[in-house]
Amino acid sequence: MNTMKTDFQDIDQLINLSRQSSDFKTSQICTSGQQVSISYFKSLIDDKLLQFNVIIPLQNHTMLSELNQIEDLKEWLPTDDIEITDNVEDIQAKLFKGHAIVELEGHDRKFVLVNVASKEGLRKDNNTENEFSVVGPKVGFVEDIDTNIRLLRAQINIPNLIVKELTIGSTSKTRVSVIYIDGVTNPQIIQTTEQRLKQIDYDVIWDSSILDQFISDNSSTPFPLFLTTERRDRVVYALISGQVAIVSDGSPYFVTGPSTLFDFFISPEDYYLPWILASFFRMIRIFGVIFSLIATSFYIAITTFHYEVIPRDLLEPLIYSRRNVPFPPFIEVLFLEITIEFLREAGARLPSKIGQTLGIVGGIIIGQATVQAGLTSNILVIIVAFSALASFATPIYKMSNAIRFLRFPMIAMTSIWGGIGLFMGITLLIVHISRLTSLGTPYMVPIYPLRVHDLRDSFIRPSYQYINFRMRFLRPLSLIKYKPKPVRRKHGFDDDE
Repeated sequence: MNTMKTDFQDIDQLINLSRQSSDFKTSQICTSGQQVSISYFKSLIDDKLLQFNVIIPLQNHTMLSELNQIEDLKEWLPTDDIEITDNVEDIQAKLFKGHAIVELEGHDRKFVLVNVASKEGLRKDNNTENEFSVVGPKVGFVEDIDTNIRLLRAQINIPNLIVKELTIGSTSKTRVSVIYIDGVTNPQIIQTTEQRLKQIDYDVIWDSSILDQFISDNSSTPFPLFLTTERRDRVVYALISGQVAIVSDGSPYFVTGPSTLFDFFISPEDYYLPWILASFFRMIRIFGVIFSLIATSFYIAITTFHYEVIPRDLLEPLIYSRRNVPFPPFIEVLFLEITIEFLREAGARLPSKIGQTLGIVGGIIIGQATVQAGLTSNILVIIVAFSALASFATPIYKMSNAIRFLRFPMIAMTSIWGGIGLFMGITLLIVHISRLTSLGTPYMVPIYPLRVHDLRDSFIRPSYQYINFRMRFLRPLSLIKYKPKPVRRKHGFDDDE
């Protein structure tokens, strides 16, 4: 299939497509029997500029004189940034940069473009806080829905970006927007999302994360079925991939879906670094989460049921470290894991500087004290510390919380049945994940069901030459994102011919 269509034969096609978005407005002004239409995107313009530079001057001048030709508007409007054109490409480009389209009905199809763009698209303190990245933009969202939509339209300058607004909350009457790209996102996904949102009956919508739980396919799972993010680049990537984005007024977080398990291990930095480095770091994240999930359970299984598999060189240090510990490995592990969770929660609730100090000093002091007191072994302290660090390798906080929770059932099963319990826990976890869906899309795709073509951007991040296709499991209307062409690279000595 071809890439999505963004070129239009005439202005009517552009206007009709733009009208599908809730933030596209058209105002009518009657001037001596003639109609003047003013069309614009409310999320991109400054209301005061529109009033003082367009609407009020038109109303005042039409009371004194008649508007005979559209060129007269250049003298009527008190601004220099005015352009008269009939070129659809110019009109489309200016419309999505914050210009208003002024049309005098009944005359030649020429249009006046007036710059009324808002200068408040970014604020000084809208950097991302919880999803920090070293490389790439730091632009995040704020608590105003119009500003957030403006930030998206500043990055996606096409009329195919559709914004549909709903009102949810019997008490709060919160504005909620469903955002997608027409011609890319599958209509079934859009319909399912809107239907589930309209069925919500709740009094107050505080944050977009509440919507995440209401429209979830399964509310009895610890795994997040929708990706929640405050980063603009992550939402833009989801939209151009064929996903739907949801945001509520008063929330700086967007909810995107359908999401898969791999979406929670992908960092925006993966696409800003060379693909070899990005693939290496992505594999580190996946391995870190697996290690965090089973490390302490494996320790219990080995030290309680399977001493025979421990190498002789390691057995002596292990026995030496546990000789003064009066508790079985299960109590020992449980004590340290709960202590780590206490430190995490305390550090998260305190101011940032105090929380960092508490985490570092508290971890060192408590770890050293428990070993000296004989409450735990020093080897287990190392394992729990590595496990806690590995759990933070996940870019999405919600997935990190799920991994933290799942460690405790794994520890309990391993303490009862040993290695068989660990195997049973992993098997039950895989079965549970394989049955999950997000807006009807399997959670483990492209592994289950197997989609070979979609595996190219899962475990590794390939070169941009090979990720020009959208994921087929999303059933996008347009499969091709871009068409890479082979570039003939000239060497410096070849240029002097």
